[in-house]
Amino acid sequence: MSEDILQSLLSGCPVLESLLLDCNSGIGRLCIVSKTLRSIGFSAHRDNQTTVKFQELVIEDAPQLERLLPLDPRYGPPTVRVMQAPRLQVLGLLSDGISRLELGNSVFQEMSAISSTTSMPMVKVLVLDSSGPNLDSVVGFIKCFPCLEKLYIISRPQKDVRNVPRYDSLDPVECLERHLKTVVIKNYYGKRPDVDFAKFFVLNAKVLKKMEFGALNNCNDKWLANQRRRLQLDSRASQGAQFKFRSADWSTFTGNKHTHDLWMSDPFDKSLCRCCTGI
Repeated sequence: MSEDILQSLLSGCPVLESLLLDCNSGIGRLCIVSKTLRSIGFSAHRDNQTTVKFQELVIEDAPQLERLLPLDPRYGPPTVRVMQAPRLQVLGLLSDGISRLELGNSVFQEMSAISSTTSMPMVKVLVLDSSGPNLDSVVGFIKCFPCLEKLYIISRPQKDVRNVPRYDSLDPVECLERHLKTVVIKNYYGKRPDVDFAKFFVLNAKVLKKMEFGALNNCNDKWLANQRRRLQLDSRASQGAQFKFRSADWSTFTGNKHTHDLWMSDPFDKSLCRCCTGI
């Protein structure tokens, strides 16, 4: 499908609200202009042997777009540009497979902020795949989303990462001060990089209500007591916050199946997922 054909298709569907562009190949660039789309899921073909690879997705003008869902960013497209999406509320999964991400005038290169001048106050849910996990990279992202309420971190642990959980009260992160209520960390080992990363949110998220850890171990009493001590839960910034650890398998959050489920305020929340709860 060419870019012109896609745009003709969108123009011919004046009430279309959700669009799934999965395993794209044979086209290098797709540009989206739609007055009605609320949800877009997209991915590149996983076969590296394809002649023309999907290189760039541009959201040129989508005034009703609420959700932008890269389904498996490890395979691309390597460039995603969001020019006009003023109602965007859910963004993710983002990873360094998207080597260049532009959100208005904010630019991220391989998950690191190059410039972050655009604020996106409508975004409430953010999902990041983070190698390390990398605290500086994640903080660079959340500064763009002052009203962020839910943060999912898909951790890819690395031993050589050092996270220093420093917070400058003279340069506050607005979502930590006023809005961030839920943090979910997947693939948590409880090693030093994990602990220092998570502790930053424990000590600085002032309205946090819930923090969940998908732990890659059996979460026995001794391990839990050690984690609570190292995370300094007794010194948490939000006294009402609850912390839940549970044993879990390795998680990637790729292949989200809820592009078209517009009734779900958060397509990554398993408690809302009918296929997960058996409803």
